[in-house]
Amino acid sequence: MKTQGKTVKMVDISSKEIVSRYARAKGRIKLKKETIKLIRENKIEKGDVFSVSKTAGILAAKNTPQIIPLCHPIPLEAVDVSFEIKGNFVEVTAEVRSTGKTGVEMEALTAVSASLLTVWDMVKKYEKDIEGNYPYTEISNIRVIEKVKEKLE
Repeated sequence: MKTQGKTVKMVDISSKEIVSRYARAKGRIKLKKETIKLIRENKIEKGDVFSVSKTAGILAAKNTPQIIPLCHPIPLEAVDVSFEIKGNFVEVTAEVRSTGKTGVEMEALTAVSASLLTVWDMVKKYEKDIEGNYPYTEISNIRVIEKVKEKLE
């Protein structure tokens, strides 16, 4: 692969002021209605889907700089991951707060992504077809819903 002569570097944020940061991200995973029923009834063999997936999302947010190479390590002050079953899919929302020089949207997106992947891992047994594929299961709509920065008083 040819490069265009650009070097890879982390963006210099040293001159930015410290402000309050907040980001909210969402995403969804489409599942079979039978799988949704098993989740609702807490009958998934691997355990409580939402507890495990929430823990995975929080851990992912905290480790975002280890996953995304040029993402700044920042002190996270709050991470929350929540779930809502809507018809044939589970929607995941992650909210992240920090006080610092750069935003927390990558942490929120990483939390959503890891949570969704964990849901898939927890329920994959029930989603497979006869050949072992996943023709119905789909992760989609991962996006930042809100990003806020406010000056400190």
